[in-house]
Amino acid sequence: MPFTEQPDRLVADFTFKDFREAFSAMVEIAFAADKADHHPEWSNVYNKLHIELTTHDAGGITDKDRALAAAIDEIVGRRSG
Repeated sequence: MPFTEQPDRLVADFTFKDFREAFSAMVEIAFAADKADHHPEWSNVYNKLHIELTTHDAGGITDKDRALAAAIDEIVGRRSG
């Protein structure tokens, strides 16, 4: 799992072939996040995507964060392989 655990969040950086690939991954991740009713903090610059997951109400990492991280890993893995 490319996500690393910090004290209050899971963090990952992904690099794609180009902006189109990064943005299309973001769209797919957005649908998964919306379905889970759990939304990432993220930023995108050209082909790079930075994602942070935390449950603000709980003050840290919960099962919702771990589940979304696994879904994101699956999406990105499918797109890069």
